[in-house]
Amino acid sequence: MLDHVFTDAIGALRDAFESAFLERQPFEEHFQSDVLSGDLTWETSYGLPGEGEPPRIVAHITFVWPAWSQAAYRRWYVEDELGGQPAIEIEIVLRVQQLSGPVEPERVHLTLPAHSPDIGTDRLERSGLTSETSHPDPDDPLDLTPEFAVEVTYEGLYELAEETVADGRSSLLDEHFGALGGWIAASLVKLGDLDLAFLPADD
Repeated sequence: MLDHVFTDAIGALRDAFESAFLERQPFEEHFQSDVLSGDLTWETSYGLPGEGEPPRIVAHITFVWPAWSQAAYRRWYVEDELGGQPAIEIEIVLRVQQLSGPVEPERVHLTLPAHSPDIGTDRLERSGLTSETSHPDPDDPLDLTPEFAVEVTYEGLYELAEETVADGRSSLLDEHFGALGGWIAASLVKLGDLDLAFLPADD
């Protein structure tokens, strides 16, 4: 396994999701590199237990390790000097899908806060709500029912403490991402408690 602070952060969040009894969605996890910018991106999705595939309520998580963070981390690794504060760009999308009708945005806004809990010295900010309508192909006589979805996005930076960069065995990542995992799980439960109308499950 690659020994890198970015993979340590990924492992800490995975542990947090397992502790919160969330289910990872198969084939929804990706780790990729942008050959032009040098950024690394990790994407994954987790849902509530027993929701099926695809789940009706799901969280999509994206971590980005930008090239400037790698440059700062490499400087510390080679020169033992932290010239800048490496950070992970985080995006969390909380999504409710397979709905039989649109959702009033006010109901969702009252359910989800404007900010995440603290992740170390940082926190994520709610950046917007998106309502989605999927219309079936009119030439398909077996599927004439539109499907609705709503999602809320949170974005922010998580700056890595020097203690975390210097020692991969530091417990800070587990503490910080443990709080994030618990908050995501609680948010998914709150969305499920809205008693929204869903389309019938496929046989």
